[in-house]
Amino acid sequence: MENIGIETEQIEYKKTTGELKEAITSIVAILNKHGSGELYFGVRNNGDVLGQVVNDETLRKVSQAIKNHITPSIFPEITIKTFEGEKQTVYVKFSGDQQPYLAHNIARIRQADEDLVMSQEMYSEMLLARGGEKYSWENLPSEYTIENIDMGAFRSYLTKAKAVGRIEFDSDDLVVVLEKLGLFSKDGIHLLNAGAALFCPCTTNDVQMAKFATNVKATFTDIRREDKGSIIGLSKVCEQYIIDAMDWKADIIGLDRVETPEIPIEAIREAVVNSYGHRLYNNNQCNEIDVFKDRIEIHTTGGFPKGHTPEEFLDGNKKAIRRNKIITGVLYYSKDMETFATGLKRIKDLCDAAGCKVEFRTEKDDFVVVFYRNLRETWEKESKKQSVENPKHQHDVLKDVLENRIMALLSENNKLNQKQISARTGSSIASVQRAMKKLSEQGRIIREGGKRFGYWKVK
Repeated sequence: MENIGIETEQIEYKKTTGELKEAITSIVAILNKHGSGELYFGVRNNGDVLGQVVNDETLRKVSQAIKNHITPSIFPEITIKTFEGEKQTVYVKFSGDQQPYLAHNIARIRQADEDLVMSQEMYSEMLLARGGEKYSWENLPSEYTIENIDMGAFRSYLTKAKAVGRIEFDSDDLVVVLEKLGLFSKDGIHLLNAGAALFCPCTTNDVQMAKFATNVKATFTDIRREDKGSIIGLSKVCEQYIIDAMDWKADIIGLDRVETPEIPIEAIREAVVNSYGHRLYNNNQCNEIDVFKDRIEIHTTGGFPKGHTPEEFLDGNKKAIRRNKIITGVLYYSKDMETFATGLKRIKDLCDAAGCKVEFRTEKDDFVVVFYRNLRETWEKESKKQSVENPKHQHDVLKDVLENRIMALLSENNKLNQKQISARTGSSIASVQRAMKKLSEQGRIIREGGKRFGYWKVK
């Protein structure tokens, strides 16, 4: 029995045309990997020639299957090859440069002699390389309509976009605005995936947030999963989660209490919004926020653009590479994102000015912005030094500030209780109780009436 060699990444064998569906899959996988290949019907996997009955109808059947089940279309050479003088095989020679190709609506990629389902990321990259933005995920129609819009998120976005002067038309009508932003599909009813992601409680925007007890993912003290939401809404949720998890330093400047976060808020906001603007959607992965003792990480699913590094963008002169052109374009109007690839530079500049160390890390499936919590050590050293040099001054000033704020609040509303005063001043109830006791002893405030219906008289 004649043997024509083993299968390779560009050569595939099928025993008969009864395996036509599998053959279509192999052709597509080879095209997507190599752009050309060969396939034989009538040959075992090991290369032994079996032969099969071949006639015009056989060739027509193969041709029609390729035409009907491979997109974009290819035009292969389909002929009969005879071995040992009598064993006929169907020989298909094919090529194409319009990757990604689909077999029965599924993209495949060749690996050794296997035909694997292509990842969403690879498929998207091939589409963009082909100039197929109109076929990208954000350009496809969604199941959502204007009935699903989160109106709070929409109004928040529109108010901001008009305030920064990047949306200048007068109308506040939902349909008009969405049409002008290009977020409707062709039927004029359903939103594009981009529109749904931006303004609807969309399941593709999911995010996981967690706080860990140490510097590794061993024991968490808090974990939260948001399975759906709009980009506009979830960005704020993520930002607030980080703000609540951070340390803050309080300084007394004159009679004012000035609070400073360990990580600049604008840098956090930039990183969070960018994580939604540049993420890979519809890949069954979620964004992630991890709070450790020594750092805070913001993970963007989908990774960094292939062939590029974050360092290339730190001078702000690199041309933008946008995975989601519609989403980032809409966020540009509200000034939540820029279209000039300056996001990483802004984050670094803000952190450098604050003395906060920041790092940009690329992983296989994620891009990570890492904010180090190094300012905590600096603050502790400053606090110890100040305590040694002037151990009582700041404490005394803080008490004076709190007493003056209590007096001012009671002058405006003399029915406030201690819990309400605590919330408005940001001080503990115990501190408020001590301050009010001192003010009462000094006769600066006097309680009139009972506990429930009484009020404070300010002198």
